[in-house]
Amino acid sequence: MNDIAHNLAQVRAKILAAATTCGRAPEEITLLAVSKTKPASAVVQAFEAGHRAFGENYVQEGVDKILHFRQQGVEGMQWHFIGPLQSNKSRLVAEHFDWCHTVDRLKIASRLSEQRPAELPPLNVLIQVNISDEQSKSGIDLAELDALAAQVVELPGICLRGLMAIPAPAASYDQQFALARQMAVAFDALKVRYPSVDTLSLGMSDDMEAAIAAGSTMVRIGTAIFGARDYTKN
Repeated sequence: MNDIAHNLAQVRAKILAAATTCGRAPEEITLLAVSKTKPASAVVQAFEAGHRAFGENYVQEGVDKILHFRQQGVEGMQWHFIGPLQSNKSRLVAEHFDWCHTVDRLKIASRLSEQRPAELPPLNVLIQVNISDEQSKSGIDLAELDALAAQVVELPGICLRGLMAIPAPAASYDQQFALARQMAVAFDALKVRYPSVDTLSLGMSDDMEAAIAAGSTMVRIGTAIFGARDYTKN
């Protein structure tokens, strides 16, 4: 077993333990392996270990990997864009990715819908909420969610699947859980209104347990799987 396969097994074990502790089925929680800054060879190791869902923060880097595997004839990979999205990069996301986690305004949602190729299924999108009200992070206030969701669900080229958030670091589990519960409550309310909503992308290495206990259905884990990142290449 290579290091990445070993790391994946460890992360899956942690998800299992966290789900069991709060009485949830581990099958309810998707592990998104965040492969940003990592070479295609690292993604290959994760794929060979049975992993299929990968997250990328940088549009061009993600597209390069997607095209690499497509040219290799590799099937079954699912690609999630999880970084801030500028309008001038929306076409690349619409044309190549399966999911976009960072919709935070109607302009971006509209562009993704218009630019999604007709031969592809609608792009799965999540609305990003700035749950900690941090000026340095993208996302809308919870008070804006209902209005934006109502607009997004009307767009034909995308499919609203739920919510995403990156809470500010919290000093304790209780604080992590409190923030995560705010997201889970909003998610549950959205599910009642829109049948397509089934995904709450919430939780990373430091707050995964609290996020799962609160109701997250997708956790985003990078360094614990692929090792430390080298940002000098970006």
